[in-house]
Amino acid sequence: MTDKDMFFRQDAMKWEVVEDKIKRQIVGYDDTMMMVKVKFEKGGVGTVHHHVHTQSTYISEGKFEVTIADEKKVLKKGDSFFVPSHTPHGVVCLESGVLVDVFTPARADFLK
Repeated sequence: MTDKDMFFRQDAMKWEVVEDKIKRQIVGYDDTMMMVKVKFEKGGVGTVHHHVHTQSTYISEGKFEVTIADEKKVLKKGDSFFVPSHTPHGVVCLESGVLVDVFTPARADFLK
């Protein structure tokens, strides 16, 4: 692994528009793990979905209603949540904010 593979400068990483009120920035990855910042405007919805990846998410800014399986919680800056593989989950942004998602293995679909 080279220095280029290990250091990700925020100003060098592009933001991808996911939908109207959501954009994401990949901030580090290899084949086994990936970290992604996801910026939401108030009212943005991360529709309930599931994937093979295990996911851990830290709320660095804002307030979100988080659904995991059949349970809903309102979480805010400093809180976090964990999503096991193949578990339905989604969020609704109540106050504009940023989620920091970590996936294992890496989300190859995000690199296309």
